[in-house]
Amino acid sequence: MNDRIPELRALYPAPTERARRKEIRHLDRHCRRFIALSPFVVLASADDANRCDASPRGGDPGFVKVLDDTTLLIPDAPGNNRLDSLQNIQASGRIGLLFLVPGVDETLRVNGRARVSADAEQIRLCTTERRAPKIVIEVKAEEVFLHCAKALMRSKLWSDAHRVARSTLPTMGQMIADQSGLNLPPETQAEMVARYQKEL
Repeated sequence: MNDRIPELRALYPAPTERARRKEIRHLDRHCRRFIALSPFVVLASADDANRCDASPRGGDPGFVKVLDDTTLLIPDAPGNNRLDSLQNIQASGRIGLLFLVPGVDETLRVNGRARVSADAEQIRLCTTERRAPKIVIEVKAEEVFLHCAKALMRSKLWSDAHRVARSTLPTMGQMIADQSGLNLPPETQAEMVARYQKEL
């Protein structure tokens, strides 16, 4: 299968002037407001062999801190301890972020350099009543732009009419047991949520 299409650009119209010029190199007041309202960001990273990964990160709105026109701090909350994203950042020093705000179809993209930091002052800035993170991800923004609403409009992501009942899928424990072949003890969805609540 040919995975390189030399005529790729010819298949699409040229980007509009607005699409070309919307990219900025700093976090202006609109970006800062978007991040302050966002409780959820997708963190994209790759290792030094270009193997890619995307990881969801969440918290109270504004859990990602804006320090200045180009610097963000993302606290690392308890997860599965695989450390895929953190190790990728250490390997490549690069990151891509996609911020979402519930009810808003536009998203905010931030690409740039990143490092894993245990700086005491940065950790203090990201400490809440709930916890102090072990480390934070420091991001230096290089490309920043608002992404159009089409994808979220197509998906109807925020529409109550398109919500899927959790019971439509097996529990997480059931799916992982099937995929891994591990003989895991049965756990209901309610039991899993109660267990997670201790680490949120």
